[in-house]
Amino acid sequence: MDQKSEEIKEKQQAVEKKREEQQKKADETLHKLVEDIDNHPDDYRTYYDLGSFLVQLHNYTQAEELMMKALGLFADRSKKAKETLVYGLGNVYYAAGEYDKAIEQFNNLSDGDMKTDAYIMLAQSYMAKEDYKKAVVFALTAQGFRRQDPEINYLLASSLLALGNFSEAAEFYDKVLQAKPKDGKANFDRGIVAMVLEEDFNQYFEVAKQEDPKYFEKGQKRLTDIEKFIQVKNGKK
Repeated sequence: MDQKSEEIKEKQQAVEKKREEQQKKADETLHKLVEDIDNHPDDYRTYYDLGSFLVQLHNYTQAEELMMKALGLFADRSKKAKETLVYGLGNVYYAAGEYDKAIEQFNNLSDGDMKTDAYIMLAQSYMAKEDYKKAVVFALTAQGFRRQDPEINYLLASSLLALGNFSEAAEFYDKVLQAKPKDGKANFDRGIVAMVLEEDFNQYFEVAKQEDPKYFEKGQKRLTDIEKFIQVKNGKK
């Protein structure tokens, strides 16, 4: 076997070993969470935790069944339990790409203690459906409760960017960067806005490339599209 083949084999073995370790860790976590339910059958949080972990494993059908079962057990026992499990079920549907079902669940929380979290997920769900106007509405509503929350401000900025409201998008990206100056995604997106607004953009792209190279690389097509947009815009002047 030549050196190159040996190197490929070693890399494959390393990948396989890492995969086995991850699987072992996942199995151990799963076992512990199931055990928690057996040991604390009257605690709704054990069901929520297991359901959330099943979502991480992409076992959406099992996660849905578990959350539905938990709602049947706990919905009439306490308001907090019901709200938490409805939120969990909404997250299952969101992760599975069933956005209409997710929206239905999150809408049930608009008057509860988890309403701000629900508004955030409603905004994300509408963004995923490319209904950016509704995404802005719910992100703005959430922002009214948590004005400095970088997650909400990023959601709002991204929705405004998708709608072509560049100046407003810049305002909210700036709020994100005040809280998280090294955020790669926010820097990249702010750089795109800066290009359109004919502001200095290099500083944003430099940080983005350093802090989140994958997002930077993925965004190159967007950069090309923006450059074409600017050329067309300048041609009309």
